[in-house]
Amino acid sequence: MNEIKIIKVTSEKNLSHCFHIRTIVFVEEQNVPMNEEIDGLDAEADHFLLYLGQIPVATARVRYLNDIAKIERVAVLKGNRGHKIGHQLMGFIMADIKKNPHIKLMKLGAQVPVIAFYEKLGFICHGDIFLDAGIRHRWMSLSCGLIKL
Repeated sequence: MNEIKIIKVTSEKNLSHCFHIRTIVFVEEQNVPMNEEIDGLDAEADHFLLYLGQIPVATARVRYLNDIAKIERVAVLKGNRGHKIGHQLMGFIMADIKKNPHIKLMKLGAQVPVIAFYEKLGFICHGDIFLDAGIRHRWMSLSCGLIKL
């Protein structure tokens, strides 16, 4: 079994790995237009990258809006889904967010087919289904006081 390593991105090289994974998952697989995927908000976000052995296979970004951490662009390469990769990435991200005492809430827009994945992590749905890049989503949130790591 390959070793899993998760990092908070600090180099342009690792950031390019994040963009590559997102392009494969969102643009190529899900037909999200490139101009919507690369939205100009990456510079204000923390980026995370999960390696399986030496291969980058998953990524996500977090933007901080006052006392809310907005988790976005969670992407796992197809051949690595269903192997707890996303769960491990999210656990790392949630632990990193919890280190910031000013953050009260984590929020994300979950694609409808993966709502159950986020519910297992403690997130709760609210609001109606909405379209983002033509894909059905629902808002989900989790109070930082409820995170069990």
